[in-house]
This record gives sequence, C-alpha cells and structure tokens, in this order.
Amino acid sequence: MKKLIRDITETVIVILLVFILTVTNLFSPLDYILKDIAYQSPRGVSNQIKIIAIDDKTLEELGPIHTWSRENYGRLISILNQNEASRPSVIAFDILFSGYYGDNNTISEGDKSFVEEARKSGNVVSVVQFRYDERAAQNENGLLTYPVQEVYYPFPELKDVVAVGSSNVAMDSDSTVRRVDLEEEFNGENIPMLPKAVYDLYCEKNQITPDTVPADKYGKTLINYSGRPGDYEHISFVDVLNGKVDTRAFKDCLIFVGAYTTGMQDNFNVPNGKSEQMYGVEIHANILQSLMDGRFAVNANPVLAGLVSSLAAGVLYLLFKRLRLWLATLLLFLSICLQLFVGIILNNNGITISLIYTMLVLLAAYIYCLAIRYILERLKKKKVINAFKKYVAPEVVEEIAAKGDFTIKLGGENRDIAVLFVDIRGFTTMSEVLEPEQVVAILNNYLNLTTNAIFKNKGTLDKFVGDATMAVFNSPFDLEDYTFRAVCAAMDIVDGAKELEEKLLKEFGRSVGFGVGVNCGPAVVGNIGCEFRMDFTAIGDTVNTAARLEANAKRGQVLISDAVYERVKDRIEVEEVGEIPLKGKSKGVFVYSVTKVIRDLS
Repeated sequence: MKKLIRDITETVIVILLVFILTVTNLFSPLDYILKDIAYQSPRGVSNQIKIIAIDDKTLEELGPIHTWSRENYGRLISILNQNEASRPSVIAFDILFSGYYGDNNTISEGDKSFVEEARKSGNVVSVVQFRYDERAAQNENGLLTYPVQEVYYPFPELKDVVAVGSSNVAMDSDSTVRRVDLEEEFNGENIPMLPKAVYDLYCEKNQITPDTVPADKYGKTLINYSGRPGDYEHISFVDVLNGKVDTRAFKDCLIFVGAYTTGMQDNFNVPNGKSEQMYGVEIHANILQSLMDGRFAVNANPVLAGLVSSLAAGVLYLLFKRLRLWLATLLLFLSICLQLFVGIILNNNGITISLIYTMLVLLAAYIYCLAIRYILERLKKKKVINAFKKYVAPEVVEEIAAKGDFTIKLGGENRDIAVLFVDIRGFTTMSEVLEPEQVVAILNNYLNLTTNAIFKNKGTLDKFVGDATMAVFNSPFDLEDYTFRAVCAAMDIVDGAKELEEKLLKEFGRSVGFGVGVNCGPAVVGNIGCEFRMDFTAIGDTVNTAARLEANAKRGQVLISDAVYERVKDRIEVEEVGEIPLKGKSKGVFVYSVTKVIRDLS
C-alpha cells in the first residue's frame, strides 16, 4: 500500500511539474534554444527572392547613404525594368524615405526622378516605420500590448505611387527575432509588414488569392526561417547601377533593396544564425518565403499543450519505475525522439509546442528512478552481504563485494596456509544429559568465543562441523605473519575458555574445555563442490594433520606441529610432547604443546 501511495504521489508531482512549467514557460531561454534547433533548420531558399545589397562596396563608391541623391533609386528601378520581358515582379525598398532630400519642404529633382520611375514601374513597395506607445494598453482580446502611436510614411509624392509596409521587427526576451506582427492597426487603417505588402502586391498582379496567416492572441506569428544569414542571393547595389549585372537574372523575381553591412546597423539575432547576425532585408526575405510557401506557425494553447504533455509524462514515469534499466533508458530515448518528431510535424502544420519541459522533467524523473533503484539495490546487496557473512568467512564476502564480482566458480589454488582446529572436549556426553536448549546455548557461547578469537587474529572462519571449528590463515588473501597469528588465535581460545568454563558451570552446572591443533604448510584453497552447491575451503594433508593434532589435544591444550614450531619458535614457549602417530599418516609427527606466546618482543 505504501508503495502504491508513493507511486501515485510521485506521478502527480511529475504531471504538475510538466503542466506548470509548460503553462508558465518558466525557462523560456532554454525553450527557445531547443525550439530553434528543432524548428529552424534550413529548408532551402527560393531563387525567386533576391536582395540588392547596399554593401560596403556600394558605400565606398557612392559615399554614405544619407548623402545620395534619390535619383540613384530611380535609376535602379529604370535599369531593372528596362526590358519588359525580364521585369521583376516586385521591387521593395527597405529604406525609409520620410522627407524631401534637399531644401526643407521642397521636392528635389532627384526625388522627382525617383517618384516618376516608381510610378511608371507600378511594382514598387516602400517602408513605413512605427513608433510604439511606451505605455501598454489592452487589445481586443484584453491583453496588454504596446499600440502604434505614430507612423513615419514616405514623402507624400512617393507614398501616392507605391505600396507601403512596415519594417519594424520585434525581438523576444533574448533579443532574437522569432515572431512578427504581419499587420498593425493605426487610425482605423491596417498597415502590413513589408514582406506581406510585397506578397499582397505579387498576389494581386498574378491573380492569386493569398492564404490566411495564423496569429496568436497577441496578433503575432512565428517565422519559419528558410535560410541562414547570407543564403539568399545578394547583388551589390552599385554593380547593378554600373551595368555589371545581367538584369535578365531578375525576371519575375521579388527584390528587396536594403542595408547589407553592419555599419548601417540593420542586423539582428535570429534563431538559425548561430553566432552570426542577419540583415533586415534577409529577415524580410525569409518572411516573404514563408508567406509564399504557406509555412507559418503559432504557439499552441499552453493549457491544452500542458495537459497533453503532463499526462504523457505521468504515464512514462510509471513505466520508468517498472521497466528494467535498459528498457527504461530505451523508452526515455524513444520518448524524446517522438516528442521532437511530433513537435516538428506540428510546427510544419502551423502549431508550435514547447519541447524542453517534458524532456527536462522526464530526464529528472529517469535520474530519480535510477538513483532510487541504485540506493535500493545497494541496501539489498548490503543485507545480502551481512546475511552472507554469517555463513561464509567475512573476508571472502568483503573481497567479493569490493570487486563487485558475485560470480562464484569452482576451482582452487595452491597456497601455504596455517590451519586451526578446535572442538569441545566431552561434548557428546554433555549433550546426552542436558536439555537441547541448554546444549545449543553452550554451543553458541563456545562458537562465539572461537569465532571472535579467529577474527581478532585476522583468520578466516572456514566452517563449523558439529562442535568443531576450522579456521585458516593466509587464505583467501595474503596475510602477514599468518602462522604466528594462528598460534595466537589458539591461545586466545584456550585463555578465553577459562572464563567461559566458570560462566557455564554457574548457569548449567557443566563446564567445557577445548582442545586445539595448529599446522601449517601447502594446501589447495578454493571453491570445492558442484555448480549448484559449493564451499570455499582448504583441503590437503596440511588440513588433515591439523585435524589430527586437535583430536590428540587434551582439555586446555594447544598442539602444534614441528613445522609450526620452526616458524615461530622465537616467540612462543612450549613443552615437547614428542613424536606421536597420527591416524592416516605412515610416519609420526613431532608435536609441541604451547604454554605461552610472546606477542611483544620489545
């Protein structure tokens, strides 16, 4: 029940997070970055749209643009229209001609020439510029916007013979141009943006019914850029004036004339420009191509998008918790790919959705599930290891856990080890006269004493066999001074037995004594048994001899072989027992009884 409640609570949190983030667009800069990557990949620019660039080359030859006679613009129109068979469809000037060039309120000859060429051409569009109110006001949808306060038109004679469109572009919070108002209202008149004015004139001349462009509640539409900075064909303004360009290249084209140098300060950040800015005429070219291709988009309803995304995220989170790790990872990858795919399809069909929030929450949920799974696995492994230590030598368990390799295989290795055997003297007789519970209590006290003595001296508890205990030293890992440690463990058992005897005599009316045998030498150490049941132990003559020594030991006696004695004789005191026959061995073994160990030689 607790697990179900926890799962429901966590799923609700995931759903709420995705919904709230999507509706509020809290991390809009991140959302912009991902949408730019997904939605603004180059689609290829139209050869029908061209730019006549007022570039550095033009300014070097003609001088600063504010010093020009407008006759230059008239000459440009005349050159482009000189051959009726190769006339462009529309010529759009992204230049504000707001006043007369010359004496105040007096039209100059250059202005007259420009106006006359524009009138004869009948396919010219010029820009207006808006000045917006600094105070926000409610629009027809009850939303706060900044209304147009003033419009700067071309000088009157030019305005009468050209179509007009605004050159203003809006920037998002990160100073990037992504959205535009294709029409603005001023004094009851709807003034189109420059590329829309060009498109409307193009449709009128070619008897095309223009498509309706979607807009959001703020009246804005998202630009789907077709090209990056520099992608549209651009020809130097001065090259056209000097007759260096074959005007047949402009046949039926839609031409923008405008600034194409950073010095004219008409360059902007765009979503697909990477670190490069885009000139205003290029932005207008992209907008025009979107109009011609019918490829605009608006932001989806955030509440509806939030509901769909959050419910999907909740389902995926529940799956993360129940699937295997590799399946959950695959599901995360596929869900991100699917969201990108759906987002691109929707964007191409006029609806733009936020991508970052579902991905962020899903990634966080996946990491959370991964962390919880890791923690639970660690706790589970720790429980298994702690339980395993009660049956297998702790050193073996610790080493296996440290290596992270829980694969146990049959096999062994030859090692030089010290082996200790100890058992209770008279245990069989005692167990016949005591209650089973008393026998178990005495046995547990004894095993606790022997185990602590072995572990204290860094030995490995090999096994319990009835009332006998077997321990090995220098197995399974190298142990310094292992033979002496084995003898020390044996003496600790004998010394501890004295206190235990008093305790058991008081509690049960019975006392116990131990006999201990220690031997050293080569043995085979490893996993012995079969694939489904094995034991980590040591086998060989060295082990058998230690067991025989223990069998011959009297109560409270530690018997060691001559091999052990030779290794540690400088640090122990012994009594010679002499050579004794051992069962299973053709020759006897010279044996010593240890009376004292000298642990500190200083």
